Amino acid sequence: MSDAAAEVDTPVRHERDARGVHRLTLNTPKSFNVLSEAVLTELQRQLDLIAADEGARVLVIAAEGKAFCAGHDLKQMKASPQLDYYQRLFAQCSKMMLSLLKLPVPVIARVQGLATAAGCQLVAQCDLAVAVDSARFGVNGIDVGLFCSTPSVPLVRNMQPKQAMEMLLTGGFIDAAEARARGLVNRVVPAEQLDATVDELVGAVLAKPREAIATGKQLFYQQRELGIEAAYQLAGQTMACNMMFDAAQEGVQAFIDKRAPAWRQAAG
Repeated sequence: MSDAAAEVDTPVRHERDARGVHRLTLNTPKSFNVLSEAVLTELQRQLDLIAADEGARVLVIAAEGKAFCAGHDLKQMKASPQLDYYQRLFAQCSKMMLSLLKLPVPVIARVQGLATAAGCQLVAQCDLAVAVDSARFGVNGIDVGLFCSTPSVPLVRNMQPKQAMEMLLTGGFIDAAEARARGLVNRVVPAEQLDATVDELVGAVLAKPREAIATGKQLFYQQRELGIEAAYQLAGQTMACNMMFDAAQEGVQAFIDKRAPAWRQAAG
């Protein structure tokens, strides 16, 4: 992925290619890419810009160094032991996580190393995740007396409650294969296949109409929080509106005609 305007000296490096594929790379490897206030602020700034990009199609979240993300900056947190500070910090992090959910494009985590506490939360909050086979995952705040409450929100929406609760209560780590078995990541591959596997998912998304994906992502997360009758009502209305898109009309006609759909001529 190339972009002449890519930012280099920043805690979060941003790149965008001609296809509309954005990439945010956590860029503080010496501190294991912790979510410091500066990193959270820069992530939010970049996510707001991506949300406003009508040509955006996919966001990949990556990281430099051995760790994907080691969670919050505990030294920074310990330096300001005031309730209002902690409330603002966790509200800032929660806003950033929700921004990932609200983005109209799929978000793919490219996990090349350890993801712990809020770093594991970041993986769980992404729509898709690809991990190297050596990656490890944990929500181990309990080891320092801090139950990982905010990471538990997306974690329990990725895996079964007892599996999530065991990680939260014990601080125990799981390897990449177990993370896949529990639903935290989609694919586990050797390091040399990581980028190719991420690119495969990116390509699959790019081959589909943007508006249909945006509508579907929004519906997917909204209906999950509803009762089943309300979920069906919302899903039915969403599908009816989706069928009115030019892309859907073209796609159905192409199926009837037994030909490939002309997505570009029928952008949703």
